[in-house]
Amino acid sequence: MTRVLVLVAPGEAPLPGLDDLPTTVELRTVSSESDLRRHLPQTDVLVVTDFRTDLLERCWPDEHRIRWVHATSAGVDALMFPALRDSDVLLTNARGVFDLGIAEYVLGAVLMHAKDSLGNLALQRQQRWQHRETALVARQRALVIGAGSIGSEVARLLSALDIEVIGIARTARSAEHFSRVLASEQLDGALPEADIVVITAPLTDATRGLINRDRLARMRSNALLVNVGRGAIVVTDDLVAALQAGQLGGAVLDVVDPEPLPEGHPLWDLPNVMLSAHMAGDFIGWRRALGEQFMANLQRWLADEPLLNIVNRGK
Repeated sequence: MTRVLVLVAPGEAPLPGLDDLPTTVELRTVSSESDLRRHLPQTDVLVVTDFRTDLLERCWPDEHRIRWVHATSAGVDALMFPALRDSDVLLTNARGVFDLGIAEYVLGAVLMHAKDSLGNLALQRQQRWQHRETALVARQRALVIGAGSIGSEVARLLSALDIEVIGIARTARSAEHFSRVLASEQLDGALPEADIVVITAPLTDATRGLINRDRLARMRSNALLVNVGRGAIVVTDDLVAALQAGQLGGAVLDVVDPEPLPEGHPLWDLPNVMLSAHMAGDFIGWRRALGEQFMANLQRWLADEPLLNIVNRGK
């Protein structure tokens, strides 16, 4: 018997799409700390949908039979606590499910900024008819920090609008949809050349605080910053200061640090900022798609076939 445990947030509905399980699989969904502690040691496969607390780290048992942990997200930074990170437990993620939704969000952000949609809405609320000129996106240059599957999909959509897209990755390489991909140490030189900077990278020790005061100062004064990666990649106070000083053209932030953003935070009221609640990739039906993706991988697991979307933890 293979025991599959699904950890969901309190009040969250069970993950859909987990239908037609074979009789050799026992599925259980938990959300409380007590239930997680009770069932985790007897679990073979763990599916995690709740990344908002350190619950899993607190409950991780010294003795267990867990062989595979699946994250229903592209980022796995919340699962990089030492006991799991340094173990031999396989770790997979939801690579591919969110790529198009996030890329469409970025595309919308770029067009919104170029056409000054926030300005239009502000004038509409004031009932003011004011003619203005706006920018063309064609022949602009975008810098995408994180040239993985999400970054590649962003590059595909932006390049369709005749935007040159340069990627930043750990190592330089050639990649489809990018004019070129630079190594991470080339970031500082690339920032001043970009009209649009898009963050799609995961949160790691190397990317935490990557976009700080010095790097914001390297960006063009009319540049757009779009963050669909993780909030902590950007130093929030430095970003607020740069926006208030007119050092950036604007920011579109689907992720922030802290998250959720507290009431009264200055980002709420900046006229050249659009915020969304960590939802760029959450298309209608996304939870079922996550469940179905896990089920397809579970079938491979049961058939002793290699799993898809294994996360390289750099061990």
